[in-house]
Amino acid sequence: MRFDSPVPRPAAGGTGPVAVVVVTWNSAKVLPEFLSSLPQAMRGLDWRLVVADNDSADDTVDVIRSLAPDATIVQTGRNAGYAAGVNAALGATADWEDGPRAALVCNPDIRMRRGCAKLLVDGLGAPVGNGDRVGISVPLLYEEDGRTLVHSLRRESSVTRALGEAVIGNRRAGRFPHLSELVTDSAAYERPTHADWATGALMALSADCLAACGPWDESFFLYSEETEYCLRARDRGYVTRLEPTAEAVHLGGDSQVSPRLWTLLTLNRVRLYGRRHGPLATAAFRTAVLLRETSRAALGRPAARAAAAALARPGALRATPGP
Repeated sequence: MRFDSPVPRPAAGGTGPVAVVVVTWNSAKVLPEFLSSLPQAMRGLDWRLVVADNDSADDTVDVIRSLAPDATIVQTGRNAGYAAGVNAALGATADWEDGPRAALVCNPDIRMRRGCAKLLVDGLGAPVGNGDRVGISVPLLYEEDGRTLVHSLRRESSVTRALGEAVIGNRRAGRFPHLSELVTDSAAYERPTHADWATGALMALSADCLAACGPWDESFFLYSEETEYCLRARDRGYVTRLEPTAEAVHLGGDSQVSPRLWTLLTLNRVRLYGRRHGPLATAAFRTAVLLRETSRAALGRPAARAAAAALARPGALRATPGP
């Protein structure tokens, strides 16, 4: 199912509870702490939990029913991917009497700190000039130790940025806006900052943004779905903004070490670029990304080796391979 499919969507201007949207797949181990943290995280808000489960083989659904008996559970019946799970959960809110005021889309391995959600939701709808408004609000993210900041803000992909990352690495290049997608300037994380897109582990979406953008693009099984959504929202006048007073811990990050997941991330990055640019620019971007992965493969990194091999194969970008 594609993002332009007839999926029910929340109406603009909703005044009902905030929909806490969670997509699960074999998430039983991380769910208890997530669920127990919600009351403090959602403090000050009227909210309802909606979980889309992608055919978990463990006790995920039983854990939800036991620890969150009031939650709405949507069982997709298959490992449908993250975007499809988000769409399924949002579709379950379409018949809410007043419609959700906002949706808080989050991974089950997120641990929001006290009051995080209200800070995110309250920032939605703020004017940012030129008629645009904040449609997506994201928090400061920390690694599992609770202290190490995650550089979660991103710039839109470009050939120059891909080359910068290939030549000097994304963290060093991140100090220069034209040379990297990654935003590493510490000042950007100390104030409300607009970004082209942000890590999708936790984001608040306004009802107006949801109505304007429609469903998430399910052709991205995993990775780049949040990128595509943020860029589509920006195209429609809804900006992504960091709210630095809102904080959360993210336990995830295995795409950095898994060759299979890193390959999927890399291919989807190029596929998305191709959706928004012509064939010549896409070929240049693909070459720059291949250069980056090849250079890292030479350093003995298995994930980069797998990604480079996949990028070099003819037809690699025609479809998104699922896990």
